[in-house]
Amino acid sequence: MAYYVKSIVPIIESKYNSFTHVEKNIADFFLNNQKKMDFSAQNVAQEIFVSEASLSRFAKKCGFHGYREFIYQYEETFVEKSEVVANSTRMVLNTYQELLNKTYSLMDEAQIARIVKYLYDAERVVACGKGSSGLAASEMESRFMRIGVDIDSLRDTDRMRMQAVFQNKRSLVCGFTISGETEEVLYLLKEAHKRGAKTIIFTANDKESYSDFCTEVVLVASLKHLDHGNVISPQFPILVMMDIIYNNYVSHDKYGNAELYDDTLRALKSGNTHITS
Repeated sequence: MAYYVKSIVPIIESKYNSFTHVEKNIADFFLNNQKKMDFSAQNVAQEIFVSEASLSRFAKKCGFHGYREFIYQYEETFVEKSEVVANSTRMVLNTYQELLNKTYSLMDEAQIARIVKYLYDAERVVACGKGSSGLAASEMESRFMRIGVDIDSLRDTDRMRMQAVFQNKRSLVCGFTISGETEEVLYLLKEAHKRGAKTIIFTANDKESYSDFCTEVVLVASLKHLDHGNVISPQFPILVMMDIIYNNYVSHDKYGNAELYDDTLRALKSGNTHITS
């Protein structure tokens, strides 16, 4: 059975772009460190040539009361990494496990419950994204459509801009952008928000400005700072979060959603039979 622990690494990653130059230096140390050592403020300050006051400000920016609380949590979840990888299969599986641990650390159950309510209340749902995030948007459409949600996915720039004008207070718009900087996705979220729609951004990059036009900011795990993050499909962190939301949505009305799912399966089988005959 997998063992999940709350780690502060994904929190640092999500806030990285908002750090000052000094704070990024501190973040890089904790993100890249692979050995146990004396993590006292005095020792770390000397190690990376910053002041103890800078360490305190960094810890507070990460959501902690001070450096002592920050480092306590860091030491609780710190695992010294080995340079030796047994084989390629284990390498990939270990990377997935690390990514799942990141997801667990970012999980906000109250937020998931709110999103499920938005999905139930919305008359129309739009999921949008570009590239690998666009594939995640298409997957969301495929899954939720089969349990009765009126949902459409958008991957084309022009369609995103056109659909923006049709959103209203009965709409829910989900934007997928790992970087948090995809112009077309941000445009749709901003325009939909202006028209009263509920808006959700799924991203690995936390920015204060998102609160101006997003009802919810869902943080997903970053592939950065993983030993072999380059072997993982970039949409995987979003798909994991989507599975969690999907499971909560289905559980909200287990029997009704299961019946709808079975109906869609029968419809698909019926259509395939008709075609082959």
